[in-house]
Amino acid sequence: MAPKPQRIRHLVGTTWQSAMKKARTMSTETDTELSMKDGFSKYADYLNNLNDKRERVVKASRDITMNSKKVIFQVHRMSKQNKEEVLDKAVKDLAAVTDQYLSRLVKELQGTDFWKLRRAYSPGVQEYVEAATLCNFCKTGTLLTLDEMNATLLPLSDPSVEPLQINILDYILGLADLTGELMRLAIGRISEGELDFAEKICSFVREIYRNLTLIAPEMDDSSDMKQKMETMLQSVMKIENACFSVHVRGSEYIPLLGSADTSYPLLGMPDIE
Repeated sequence: MAPKPQRIRHLVGTTWQSAMKKARTMSTETDTELSMKDGFSKYADYLNNLNDKRERVVKASRDITMNSKKVIFQVHRMSKQNKEEVLDKAVKDLAAVTDQYLSRLVKELQGTDFWKLRRAYSPGVQEYVEAATLCNFCKTGTLLTLDEMNATLLPLSDPSVEPLQINILDYILGLADLTGELMRLAIGRISEGELDFAEKICSFVREIYRNLTLIAPEMDDSSDMKQKMETMLQSVMKIENACFSVHVRGSEYIPLLGSADTSYPLLGMPDIE
């Protein structure tokens, strides 16, 4: 028996609706896939650019570290005869590090979320802080503050974007490393007979350690700081022991340290020529 006209019309309508629904679904799925591809393509470009920037930042950080160490080595060449000359050259070398190497880091990171790449540039910044504070102490006998350091970076940045600033964590970590260099400097000054300068270094390092002892427990990322605090305490003790030994046993130390004062007998024996 032939199907009724109403049933035929119903079957044709149902088939047509199914076809249209399937076409709309395929069109929607195609649009979704394209949207996802565009989204992931943007994510890939962002990550690739971020990785390229990280490599450039790491290279800049290495250059800052290497040249900041040269400034520190220059300071350690200081003696009573060439103090001003050596320090003037160290200050010029530090200015060259700022203009040639730190400026590259500033240009890479200014106006961006530079905190994302902090671990890439932190070692170089810490070494720069160490070199800058060492030079400033030897020249003025005072501590170079974080605000003063950041003020020197402002001219390197574009005024229209957010400038790169040294964060307080890198400053404190660099300050902790400074005490090790001051310990070596103090021992060297004692060997030159500059006991007053060595005692000044001792008081300065002791004050840094005392203040950082109050700050370190409050730091979130304190794993590095804990190790640095232990090393800092050893540096303080070495300077104190050296200064104490010279005061208590000065009659034995002074002639051996090249003092021009010949009034210190060595264990009752004539002064060493």
